Amino acid sequence: MNESHAPRTVPDPPGPAAPSAAGDPWVAEVPDNPVRDVYRFTVPARAVREATGVEDGQVAVQGDFGPGGTWTEFHADGDDDRVATLGPLDPGLYCYRYVVRPAPDAEAVAFRDPETAARPHLGTLFVPGPGADWLADTADGGALDTIRYGDGAASEALVWTPPGYDADRAAPYPALYLLPDEGRSHREWAGPGRLAQILARLVLDGDAEPMVVVAADGSSTAKDLVEGLVPAVEAAFRVSADPADRAVAGIGRGASSALEAAAAEAFTSAGVLSGGLGPDAGPDALRRTDGRTALIRVYGGNITDPAYDEVAALEAALTAAGVAFESDGSHPASGGTWRTWRAALRDFAQRLFRPVADHGPSEGHPPFTAHEPSAPGTAPTPWIDAGGVVTFEAGPEFADASRVAVWGNFGPAGSWPRTPMTRRDDGSWRLSMPLEGGTYHYKFEVDGAVRKDPRNPSSVRSEPAWSTFAVPGDTIRGRYTAPVPAGARGEVNVMAYNSTAADPDRSAYVWTPPGYDPARTEPYPVLYLQHGGGQTWSDWIEVGYADRILDSHHRNGTIVPMVVVMANGNGVDFQTEITTRIAPAAEERYRVSADPRRRALAGLSMGSGQTLSTLWAHPVAFAYIGAMSAFGGPPEGTDTGAVNAGTELLRVYSGDRQDFTYEPTLDLIAAMERSGVEHEFAPIIPGPHGWDVWQRALIDLLPRLFKTAH
Repeated sequence: MNESHAPRTVPDPPGPAAPSAAGDPWVAEVPDNPVRDVYRFTVPARAVREATGVEDGQVAVQGDFGPGGTWTEFHADGDDDRVATLGPLDPGLYCYRYVVRPAPDAEAVAFRDPETAARPHLGTLFVPGPGADWLADTADGGALDTIRYGDGAASEALVWTPPGYDADRAAPYPALYLLPDEGRSHREWAGPGRLAQILARLVLDGDAEPMVVVAADGSSTAKDLVEGLVPAVEAAFRVSADPADRAVAGIGRGASSALEAAAAEAFTSAGVLSGGLGPDAGPDALRRTDGRTALIRVYGGNITDPAYDEVAALEAALTAAGVAFESDGSHPASGGTWRTWRAALRDFAQRLFRPVADHGPSEGHPPFTAHEPSAPGTAPTPWIDAGGVVTFEAGPEFADASRVAVWGNFGPAGSWPRTPMTRRDDGSWRLSMPLEGGTYHYKFEVDGAVRKDPRNPSSVRSEPAWSTFAVPGDTIRGRYTAPVPAGARGEVNVMAYNSTAADPDRSAYVWTPPGYDPARTEPYPVLYLQHGGGQTWSDWIEVGYADRILDSHHRNGTIVPMVVVMANGNGVDFQTEITTRIAPAAEERYRVSADPRRRALAGLSMGSGQTLSTLWAHPVAFAYIGAMSAFGGPPEGTDTGAVNAGTELLRVYSGDRQDFTYEPTLDLIAAMERSGVEHEFAPIIPGPHGWDVWQRALIDLLPRLFKTAH
């Protein structure tokens, strides 16, 4: 978490310590959800008032739920209970806390202090699953104790002893000392650092030597470590006094102290995590470590790590000084976060006090290279580097703001958190985070007021504050929304038509496939694709990137060449509009079929209701039906036999319980089953009522159209 975003805290109420996240009564998986690992945070309004004195403020859950562990914020809304739902969360460990903001531009107040988490009000949530076993609790996880040291025993350290620790063992245990960054507590190593779980698993699996691990107080210097903590630990535990049996590692400022301690000949191995040279560390100081340390290994995050350039400079300085070291490379998926540091701890511990054959970087970790971000205002935002790291910039026009955030679909499964930006010295604001392949839409929130990114030239007709962009990448949405070569693209044109609405002059987007022939003997099949409520005819292109999805499918040969018409469904009797205005206009101006077996109708949300109501009223007008985030079962008197006879495909899509039409969709499915309407219910798509779900639905639907028509 960026320290600049830390809220002020209120004193904890008297009573027992708050429970761990596993026992947090405010956090639970969403019950009866078809998708696992979706969590609901339910905060009683009464508890907020009692803890903070704030009567009517915006409650939020802040945590490292953003891409690559980016610290972000989900609003919790409601009356008696404030509720925020997010997920599915990938397996792993997450840090979070609750805050309330009395006014949009006010300072956030954190409340409810969980368990032993070192920093105020910070809790942890462990999501089990593949790839997270190394962070899970074990039956015998060793033991955590505390020790006092220094002048007047003013400082405290955590001491972890391994499973089966024997205070009378003949051979003393080697020891690893861990130093936190400035402003952080040693207790974070046990909370978000997951020290006990990581080391216990390594020791029990035989992947690390049994060792004692000591987390030093955050105020400790290298001198305090060598002269105060080390002697205290060796007096209280069965720990070796041989420097060859001592290792030290630290984060940030703690990393610099670790290098200084290694130069003092007290340690033979040093781990540098998201840190660089200390203020007094010149070439001579670096050279003092050479020959005295068996191992110096350097770790850091991707370019979103604030210490990235420091790490690159450190490696260059070590090379220039002729000091042997190993680089683990840049963690590609996270920046200066506990995700990076936990992985570093796991890697470093396996290399201590035993021979190791592999001295290279972890798999997939690129080298640290000099990185110079674009100068403010030099390019449209956001800009995207080759690794998928996206950088947003808000200019100095917001220099007087107290808080600027990017509000976009960057959360799990396309949810909409607010991610804080960092103010720069020139008054501009920046945010960088890694994003997987796909399309995104966002807006700025400046002291609670919505603002469009003036540096992004994209526009959304129905949402003037939105800006959009696409990130290439090997994901479903990334592959299907990437632009295909110019020669392989279809054309998008605007079709004007006369509507039944009070304002009859309306427009539709029309996509025609590459090589479209208006004189073709056989008319093209046609899909009429409808938007949702609060949207209009342009949204499937401007936000949904439907043209790119169609281009990709056509280039891959996975769809029948077709024409797609995206018209305006607002404020009309849609059954009349589609049958008497939209479809006739398309048939007049494009070489499209009027044969129901060559026509499809699909829509999202409101558009799904329009689609289904048209099906019930005109059961032989469209042979292919797609309903996304759907509702609207067959009314009494529906001719089920005609519906089934005239429909080649009726396929329904939904997000999970985060999609507010999830229950109406289940009601629709139940109603169709009762009435005997033949249909397909597609697998639930993880996510809320949003474009991530609808794009995936369209990607799935298109190849199914017109395959059985004659």
